[in-house]
Amino acid sequence: MVFRLKLILFLVLHFLPKVKSSMVSLNNNGYEDIVIAINPSVPENETLIQSIKEMVTEASTYLFHATERRVYFRNVSILIPVTWESKSEYLMPKQESYDQADVIVADPYLKYGDDPYTLQYGQCGEKGQYIHFTPNFLLTDNMSIYGPRGKVFVHEWAHLRWGVFDEYNVDRPFYISRKNTIEATRCSTHITGMNVVFNECKGGSCITRQCRRDSKTGLYEAKCTFIPNKSQTARDSIMFMQNLNSVTEFCTAKTHNTEAPNLQNKMCNHKSTWDVIKESDDFQNASPMTGTNLPPHPTFSLLKSKHRVVCLVLDKSGSMNTVDHLVSTRLLRMNQAAELYLIQIIEKGSMVGMVTFDSTAEIQNKLTKVINDNTYLKLTANLPKIASGGTSICNGLKAGFQAITYSNLSTFGAEIILLTDGEDDAISSCFEDIKQSGVIIHTIALGPSAAKELETLSNMTGGHRFYANKDINGLIDAFSRISSRSGNISQQALQLESKALNITRREWINGTVPVDSTIGNDTFFVVTWTIRKPEIILQDPKGKLYKTSDFKDDKLNIHSARLRIPDIAETGTWTYSLLNNHPNSQLLTVTMTTRARSPATLPIIATAHMNRNTAHYPSPMIVYARVSQGFLPVLGVNVTAIIETQDGQQVTLELWDNGIGADTVKNDGIYSRYFTDYHGNGRYSLKVHVQARKNTPRLSLRQQPNKALYIPGYVENGKIILNPLRPEVKDDVAESKMEEFSRLTSGGSFTVLGVPPKGNQTHVFPPGKIEDLEAEFKGDHIQLLWTAPGNVLDKGKAKSYNIRISKCFLDLQKDFDNAASVNTSALIPKEAGSKEIFEFKPEHFKIENGTKFYIAIQAINEANLTSEVSNIVQATKFIPPKETSIPALGTNISAISLTVLGLAAFICILN
Repeated sequence: MVFRLKLILFLVLHFLPKVKSSMVSLNNNGYEDIVIAINPSVPENETLIQSIKEMVTEASTYLFHATERRVYFRNVSILIPVTWESKSEYLMPKQESYDQADVIVADPYLKYGDDPYTLQYGQCGEKGQYIHFTPNFLLTDNMSIYGPRGKVFVHEWAHLRWGVFDEYNVDRPFYISRKNTIEATRCSTHITGMNVVFNECKGGSCITRQCRRDSKTGLYEAKCTFIPNKSQTARDSIMFMQNLNSVTEFCTAKTHNTEAPNLQNKMCNHKSTWDVIKESDDFQNASPMTGTNLPPHPTFSLLKSKHRVVCLVLDKSGSMNTVDHLVSTRLLRMNQAAELYLIQIIEKGSMVGMVTFDSTAEIQNKLTKVINDNTYLKLTANLPKIASGGTSICNGLKAGFQAITYSNLSTFGAEIILLTDGEDDAISSCFEDIKQSGVIIHTIALGPSAAKELETLSNMTGGHRFYANKDINGLIDAFSRISSRSGNISQQALQLESKALNITRREWINGTVPVDSTIGNDTFFVVTWTIRKPEIILQDPKGKLYKTSDFKDDKLNIHSARLRIPDIAETGTWTYSLLNNHPNSQLLTVTMTTRARSPATLPIIATAHMNRNTAHYPSPMIVYARVSQGFLPVLGVNVTAIIETQDGQQVTLELWDNGIGADTVKNDGIYSRYFTDYHGNGRYSLKVHVQARKNTPRLSLRQQPNKALYIPGYVENGKIILNPLRPEVKDDVAESKMEEFSRLTSGGSFTVLGVPPKGNQTHVFPPGKIEDLEAEFKGDHIQLLWTAPGNVLDKGKAKSYNIRISKCFLDLQKDFDNAASVNTSALIPKEAGSKEIFEFKPEHFKIENGTKFYIAIQAINEANLTSEVSNIVQATKFIPPKETSIPALGTNISAISLTVLGLAAFICILN
């Protein structure tokens, strides 16, 4: 069963399309269409562009050698912000945009951290999201700290493109080796250096001393630091210290340190980085280049972003008259959502047009610049009022192209929002025109019969894809997600509330929405209904009331009323009440949107997506949600994913940021969970609701993982030569408390295939692997701690645990089932995510000072499927000596008490 799950996960990672819409391709050993985008907030600086070019050129040669002549960088596009002056050499982007860039250049938000890093939270071998360089890193001489910028770029490229992880660990910088020596967490172990504590630092020099041993753990004290020798002979590893002159390779199976407690070993099951890289799609199709010549230097294109151009292409065919579940026609719901988009979501300064189509198409609005309320009225006045005729999506798209080009603008980089509920067998006939247009198409499939090719349009153009089932909220959520792609977050509309409620006669409903201090500009409160306008009461945090008469009805009879909050919305909790004053039940919806309080205030944002666009039953999917302010993660919030099936069933999942199961790193602001509850085939939609209650949310100021390691100094001729010191985040300010807030966001849609009919589905998923097992002696007993997995991966409750113990590591690693069993009859598994504590006394073993045990655990579910074997831990019976010695690196410490998590490749040693 474990093999089957591994096979499923292998297919997930290697053969299914990913969500990230990177344009990068590998052709004849050369990477093409890499996009490096500069954030609009970065001041204009020609030197920055030159530095980017030099970094990539240097990186290309380094990458070529590091991959044994397999790959290099052929061409790169540098996306210039719209805020910079135009120049004749700047070309027009096609589908390149800031939010889909492979590399972004942006300030770090706080003074802490010019460390280059990669936003990477997928599984082993899965591509990352983007690489982040700060302008300061690119413009300042950081050679002694990070090494040449080209080598740093290759380190980050390995994170981004091949899904490998760092081979150091700032949280566990040392470990006990299988030879019972204290070692720095590194790869390879041939990299040498000194272990010291910095006592006092002034003017670039420090007083140091040798590291002392912690009498409880046997490891070095918390402030001990590994300082590498400047001169090394080791050639690997790029994922440890790419800054060392001798390092030119990735760790291979021969040189990989399987013992080190780093993320590479944890995430990739102790595989070397080179083994993971060789299994990537890139290397399956890239043989080493022959000859001795180096590849040509990369070429660069400078692309200048332009103001946003959007054209709505809306279906008004006969099927849009369909009434779903006695709610309202699809045409009405489309108009309600489109009106909200045009008034509340689209950014001022954008050029907007509109096309409607059935079997033919008509341009309702040529491109119009959004300036004021008159613009909105002009646009919304032409929303379709009647639905009839057939469905020709190609005609609609071609009319969209015409609406754009009528204004002498290029379709390159323009966006089309295509909404349809109909089928059209002829969509493929315009695929080539779409590719040539350079347009980005966002698709919204309304109802279960919408053309299956819609997702192809989004995928080929780098657009978003959405599915809306029966109520207006699905459409509103989709439109609200289609925001600016420029990187200017202060322009983007944010959803605070999106709720649909079926209200009976004369029933009141109440709700609250927190407005935090990062937002409040351009705030709207909107109510829609299906039969009659309800009574509305809205109260701000200071008690000011807005009543029904304050809400403006639309002029198109599309059953919606809107209140724009004057000036900046008050910070605090807003309260609303709605009364259905119609004799019959009706569906009411409530939507609240806003923007950043000011251009100088970075708002808290939430984004969400699935780990891929298509699921083939029975492979699991992973839901991801990122909550951040600027580039800083927001912790301690409740994140709920709502997944809706094609037939309207909903699955609710609480997402976790605990570093367990689907979650890669604890407390990084990425909340995730496995999704396995498939209810039939077809389109599914994802929506995420983030809620932060008082005193629980906090902003993490700690450095991001998956980064180029900051090196404090080097050892030269036996002396430590320090690098410039940087400001560090003190433990007491590493997290700052935040106020209450709420965010909603759509994660788009995904497709599920291969689900058998109800009644034919079998149990295929075992419990999740336990990855955080800890062990230590408590007297003559051993105490174990771990996080409970689920009955199905990370959901539910396992049936039982199987704990095995041995004095030899290999007994557990190679032959777990035949190792000595621990009696767990009194151990009843808790709900997934709970903390488990279990104590036992090793039976049939003689215990004395220095006795060592290795322990591992499996979970078993109700279908008797077993999880993978957990990380293997070591517990040693230790009676501390009266005097504490100070061992040097490599000193034998066989009689030291220790608790080691996740160590592998131990062998039985006779002490």
